[in-house]
Amino acid sequence: MKNLKLLCLIFLLIFCRTNPLKAQKLESPESSQAAMVMQRIGLTDITIAYHSPLAKKREIWDVIVPYGEVWRAGANENTRISFSTNLKIGGQAIASGTYGLHMIPGKDKWTIIFSKNSTSWGSFFYDKSEDALRIEATPVIVEYQDWLSYAFTELQSNSCKINLRWEKISVSFKIEADVQEIVYNSMKEELRGNDGFTWEAPLQAARYCFTNQIHLDQGKKWLEQSIRTQENSANCFTMAKYLEKEGKIKEAGEMKEKAKKLANEAELNAHGYALLAEKNISEAISVFILNVKRYPDSWNVYDSLGEAYDIDGNKKEALKYYRLALSKSPESQKARIEPIIKKLESN
Repeated sequence: MKNLKLLCLIFLLIFCRTNPLKAQKLESPESSQAAMVMQRIGLTDITIAYHSPLAKKREIWDVIVPYGEVWRAGANENTRISFSTNLKIGGQAIASGTYGLHMIPGKDKWTIIFSKNSTSWGSFFYDKSEDALRIEATPVIVEYQDWLSYAFTELQSNSCKINLRWEKISVSFKIEADVQEIVYNSMKEELRGNDGFTWEAPLQAARYCFTNQIHLDQGKKWLEQSIRTQENSANCFTMAKYLEKEGKIKEAGEMKEKAKKLANEAELNAHGYALLAEKNISEAISVFILNVKRYPDSWNVYDSLGEAYDIDGNKKEALKYYRLALSKSPESQKARIEPIIKKLESN
């Protein structure tokens, strides 16, 4: 019996020493807490994952973080930066993907490193041969900040700056995306799927090309595809613009007339406002007049025509059609139209 108890005790001791559950580390807060920032530029997603150490009034630069040595640009494991599309950093091209972000601080100049290795621990295993890109940046003295942070600044439609700030130093670098080309390629890929069987999606892509004056040959092909699927006023009006751009004025005029015949009240109204947005006021007025002739019982057609005349500076005609709109409008619209009429009458 004693031998049995002894064997049980020995087994228990061995199990406790080798049990993997016993060896597991319980989760607890890290001294340098994990953080993540993300920004979209056009269709490009930019993400930075890092750990944020605290300065705690310590002297950081050239003491805790030495000048002239590769630094992990954060704390703990590798600081990672990801791009969902190809773009430019500091004017240099870099492919989409995830990179290890390292830096070499200096008093007057920093080197920003984008490494193909994003999985190593910190910068301890950094290898220069794995660099995808290096750029230089200038440090700026700023107000003291205890925690290390990354932020996106100077946001534009096709660019931004990424800013590292810690203690009394701030360093930034610029990221640029060729948004129009990225959108074009994205649409091109999407139109190879289910969207390619609709008339709306190819029309949207054709309009994007025309608005931005890019890839007009492909834009016209998409427009023809839209028309083959379902000819309507929207794609015919757009085709007229393409034909005008090509100098085919007669064909463009014929296409506009076809579009007008196909258009209902709402579509004609929308086309009129599109012309106003393009500053083509005289043609917009002619479209709104056509809508009045076709739909004389609609208050909205008079309202739109009155607005177009007002934009054109013809207050007399604007007042005439706003009054007609008021006489036919529902109660929900009268409170909007009445002040417009009073303003026109006072001028």
